[in-house]
Amino acid sequence: MTVRCQIGLICLVFGFAAEPASAVTADVARKCSALMAKQFPPREPGNPAAGSVKGSGRDQQTFFNKCVANGGKIDEGQSK
Repeated sequence: MTVRCQIGLICLVFGFAAEPASAVTADVARKCSALMAKQFPPREPGNPAAGSVKGSGRDQQTFFNKCVANGGKIDEGQSK
């Protein structure tokens, strides 16, 4: 293998491995948390252990994850 091929392979390996991971910003998390609280109101205000009036914990988690994936934007059509 020539030096030119080796350099090319090294560049390819590092080129594919250098994708940055996206982090959730605090603003997006705060906005999604507020949207989730509006979408899934608590059964008993001030008592998170009482659960939600509608939906399960899994539904809430799915809603929050979709919201974060969309950058804090939820379409009205996606809401339950």
